[in-house]
Amino acid sequence: MIITLFFRKILILLLLLNIGFIGFHAAAQQSKLVNDPVDISGDFRDFSNTIFFADSLAAFDPATGVGKIKWKRHEPFSAHNFDNSMLSYKRSYSNEFPSVEYAQDPVLPFSVEFTSPRTVRIRANTGAQGPGNEPSLMLVSEPLKDASWKYIKINGGHEYTNAHGSVTIYENPWKILIRDASGKVLTQTRGQADGRSSYTPTLPFSFVRRASDYSRSVAAVFSISPDEKIFGCGESFTRLDKNGQKVVLWTHDPNGVQTQTMYKPIPFYMSSRGYGMFMHTTSPITCDFGATYGESNAMQIGDENLDLFVFLGQPKDILDEYTNLTGKASMPPLWSFGLWMSRITYFSEQDGRNVAAKLRQNRIPSDVIHFDTGWFETDWRCDYNFAPSRFKDPQGMIADLKKLGFRTSLWQLPYFVPKNTLYPEIVAKGLAVKNANGTIPYEDAVLDFSNPNTIKWYEDKISGLLKLGVGAIKVDFGEAAPLSGVYASGRTGFYEHNLYPLRYNKIVSELTKKVTGDNIIWARSTWAGSQRYPIHWGGDAETTNKGMEAQLRGGLSLGLSGFTFWSHDIGGFTMKTPEDLYRRWLMMGLLSSHTRTHGQAPKEPWEYGDDFQNYFRKAVELKYKLMPYIYTQSKLASQKGLPMVRALLVEFPDDPGAWMVDNEYMLGSDILVAPFFENGKSRQVYLPKGKWVDYQTRKVYEGGWHEIAAGELEVVMLVREGAVLPHVKVAQSTDQIDWKNIELVGFNVTSSKTAMKLFLPGESEVKDVLIVKKGSKLVVSKDPFKGNVSWALK
Repeated sequence: MIITLFFRKILILLLLLNIGFIGFHAAAQQSKLVNDPVDISGDFRDFSNTIFFADSLAAFDPATGVGKIKWKRHEPFSAHNFDNSMLSYKRSYSNEFPSVEYAQDPVLPFSVEFTSPRTVRIRANTGAQGPGNEPSLMLVSEPLKDASWKYIKINGGHEYTNAHGSVTIYENPWKILIRDASGKVLTQTRGQADGRSSYTPTLPFSFVRRASDYSRSVAAVFSISPDEKIFGCGESFTRLDKNGQKVVLWTHDPNGVQTQTMYKPIPFYMSSRGYGMFMHTTSPITCDFGATYGESNAMQIGDENLDLFVFLGQPKDILDEYTNLTGKASMPPLWSFGLWMSRITYFSEQDGRNVAAKLRQNRIPSDVIHFDTGWFETDWRCDYNFAPSRFKDPQGMIADLKKLGFRTSLWQLPYFVPKNTLYPEIVAKGLAVKNANGTIPYEDAVLDFSNPNTIKWYEDKISGLLKLGVGAIKVDFGEAAPLSGVYASGRTGFYEHNLYPLRYNKIVSELTKKVTGDNIIWARSTWAGSQRYPIHWGGDAETTNKGMEAQLRGGLSLGLSGFTFWSHDIGGFTMKTPEDLYRRWLMMGLLSSHTRTHGQAPKEPWEYGDDFQNYFRKAVELKYKLMPYIYTQSKLASQKGLPMVRALLVEFPDDPGAWMVDNEYMLGSDILVAPFFENGKSRQVYLPKGKWVDYQTRKVYEGGWHEIAAGELEVVMLVREGAVLPHVKVAQSTDQIDWKNIELVGFNVTSSKTAMKLFLPGESEVKDVLIVKKGSKLVVSKDPFKGNVSWALK
């Protein structure tokens, strides 16, 4: 009896402990962490909040596109049937006093503007106060109005039409339909009535008013059609097609490339149906692309006012329009397209000199030596000074490296630990982000780039390095601007957090251009408009096959978000790269616009032995041979807002298969690259319609799926049949390339006349070289360079 009672007590104690552990574990799963992404969608499901549904058009002036929307008041509640509860919404009524002073169903400003033949701007306010007049850092300039759209009055609404499509606005219920030139509905707003066909309650076009502080956020809800695919939202590492995904746009350091969070979120995406959307805000955004309900694209935007640009056309049209608005990438300097040699990290002047000497001794072409976190006296502790104990003559080192054809790149960051000698000055001068009580929210001091005094202080530090001869500044981090911070701009981190990378990119890029003449940075974090300040790299990829695969998806997604230039850490960042992975990843890195080896040591090819070094050399030589092609395609891409590492759908929008592939890409317009993500002698490759020539073997393939073997270099690299690629003789740096001797290599050219585009250093524009076929030979019949270039044809 005593023993039974004892065991009963033990069982009860264990049960209580287990319940406690489960409770603790559940609480831990809900723990809030510093810089956790802000997911707005929960506010539209909070029973304490009020939701206002867009109901009807209360007023509208067709000449200006300005009117008012009536919004009907609702509230979330728990609908229950047969032991099952679902969140739904019901009509609610004014809770304010005196009620006569506050609208039960507010009538608020709304407008539709046409800013180009392919661009529509939709704006709506959720309160009496509209957005401020401060110029947007995201836009190149405030867009003008376009006159190509013609108005007609229709039964129950208004319609605007031009050669590219139409926009129809219905009055009651309020609705916007967007059609293409053929009349097909591309997308439309979803109102309360659109959810009646389903038992699942759905959120319509609306805004939420939070009970906690009466702040407001917009849900711009549009339809998703059968088989629709959605791409963009920045450097997203998840599946390339975002349909069915919930994407939170909040700049974050994911410490890798295999999570849903992003270093580079961009509030822009495009659809396979022929439209794209740009959410013009810096607030957090949650895009629910049919994840909660398949027919509903719910852009839940933290901002209290909606400013939405809609673009019509094919992917190239949409990217051109979006980057006309937010800016196109200007061309970075020629030397930046060469190999950047780096690791974590070179600690001394002797390290840098030794690496440069071995690259030249071993005849491995290279243009940049990068010093990461170790050039300060204390590793990671950024004070903008070369460690005097390890760098006896940094200016002399930089000058000597440049004589050898190397530029120097330096790492830094905008966070300062308390032990940093600059920390007291930053705090005393009020240069860091503060919290509500005027102190620093983090242990680190985070520079407040909305403060003109901070910018001046920071520019003084960076300009000192550039004047020493440094070629590029690594603009690392920038994803952790405090949400709770109060910034010199007068706004909190709710609006400044996502804007922080754009401010950061802009300051360093414009300063570098001013001091050195080169428009270049090496940055990790972004927001809309950051593409104006190249170059950005893909973050801290895991040193694994999956890390490599996710890294490419991120690059393709960023390219579908308006970024022309992108790079990544070849071989992964987190561990010493196994040789087999290094061989495969090297080809993906070289067949990109920009190329850097970086991460845990060693990265230098001679550290892996002679066989690998010989392979490494041959691979790097390929890029240097192709430099005229890469340089020309970069110029063309930058003029149109196109990516150099290009998803197939951009180049082949009429090929359904091109919209399905996310593990291969186009390098410019003529070279298709299929990397090897696992060891093997061949891989499945999808080829868009037409014929393709293997660059390494010259074997010809028809469009469709093929099992294709790697050549001597471990990659599948194919060229469009009929293309002519310009080559140069291998040089040890881009400074030494002989641009006056170009070899033109044809790939099964059958046309009697072929125009090949070419952009050379020192030229102001891309020029067409006309090539004719005479018998089995190619001949240049039109030389736009007026005899300054000697042509060899193959």
